[in-house]
Amino acid sequence: MFAVIKTGAKQYKVAVGDVIKVEKLDGEAGAKVALENVLMVGDDKGVKVGTPTVSGTVVTAEILEQARAAKIIVFKKKRRHNYRRKAGHRQEQTVLRITEIGKAAAKKVAPKKAAAKKDDAKEEKKAPAKKAAAKKPAAKKAAPKKAAAKKPAAKKTATKTKEK
Repeated sequence: MFAVIKTGAKQYKVAVGDVIKVEKLDGEAGAKVALENVLMVGDDKGVKVGTPTVSGTVVTAEILEQARAAKIIVFKKKRRHNYRRKAGHRQEQTVLRITEIGKAAAKKVAPKKAAAKKDDAKEEKKAPAKKAAAKKPAAKKAAPKKAAAKKPAAKKTATKTKEK
């Protein structure tokens, strides 16, 4: 049996017992993780493709370790401009071992008492929600008056000097 799961914006084809490296997931080594974005499930009977996910199917995995990938070098250069930048990056990742591919466990919801439901319904009928009083918009303040613009300076007449 195999499944195609989506985690960390990537898709992985997994089977029970596979060890995969995915983008960092929360959790400590030894913890169980449920991967619910199952896109496809296949077995001897056939393949079941989700739209977009297969509902009710979960892939369970165990966290083996929290690690970092190999360093990649980021180098930028613009020739003839004496521009060079070098940086490194190590992506954090989680190493998982797939333990189970199967149906999701049904979530148990504690049943509420019937009497409590009836009391709540009666209260809602008796006291409908009151609407808040509409607030009147605040009066706009008058804009302050601007000072009158200064008059431009009078033009000076140019005096010509005698040339010798």
